[in-house]
Amino acid sequence: MTTVDDLGLDLDALLGAALEAAAAGGAVVRDAFAAPSNVREKGPGDLVSDADHESERVVREVLTRAAPDLAFFGEEAGGDRADVGWFVDPLDGTANFVHGFPVVGVSVGLVAFDVPIVAVVDAPMLGDTYAARLGGGAFRNGVRLSVASRDVERSICATGFPFRSKRDHLDDYLPVFTRALRTFEDLRRAGAASLDLCFTASGVLDGYFETGLGTWDVAAGGLLVREAGGRVTDWDGDEHAWLSSGDIVAAPPHVHERMLELIAG
Repeated sequence: MTTVDDLGLDLDALLGAALEAAAAGGAVVRDAFAAPSNVREKGPGDLVSDADHESERVVREVLTRAAPDLAFFGEEAGGDRADVGWFVDPLDGTANFVHGFPVVGVSVGLVAFDVPIVAVVDAPMLGDTYAARLGGGAFRNGVRLSVASRDVERSICATGFPFRSKRDHLDDYLPVFTRALRTFEDLRRAGAASLDLCFTASGVLDGYFETGLGTWDVAAGGLLVREAGGRVTDWDGDEHAWLSSGDIVAAPPHVHERMLELIAG
């Protein structure tokens, strides 16, 4: 069976390409932030704007130029899925963007055989860039990151609520939310999965759980959490399924264990 090591990829070079691509997308988002244009709904509660599409276009252009043989899949225009390929959210947190809430990100992740191997999340309105490659650690603006070590009862964790189009998930989600609220110090809902994962990787938050996300939402942030010393699985504790299901639990190991217990009920 082919593994990541068999591919012979230059992860440092690919990380450099991801940094350039995310910065290009971030510039588009930053320039459009004050006056988003052509805002419309893809589905109930799921917004998109011209900035989403333009960011995806410039990100794809940079990545294709740097690594033309790698597949590319973006949230807006789609693309190709392969054993090895990029997954991009060109504007994570579009609702935040439209409302002028600056928690938005451009997420660029490279996945090989269900393992994220390169990750960049650019937070253009916060002035932060998060980056990681497999085995190389996680960094914010060049400073190495580590997940938090707070006790479970002192932890502040993040979550995300199902879109209006996915409110049938509420019956599964709300009991977990209630148990988490009773267990942790507090919960936060920032509205951008990529940044929730970055905040977890940097120890600002103590964990993150959500359901029904896209691979493009979590591929980069999941690697950042892992490279910062955290654990990332789906709601059943599977180390790989979260990339396809979008049901994610990411946290320092001791908080992650407690989260799985809360999910199991």
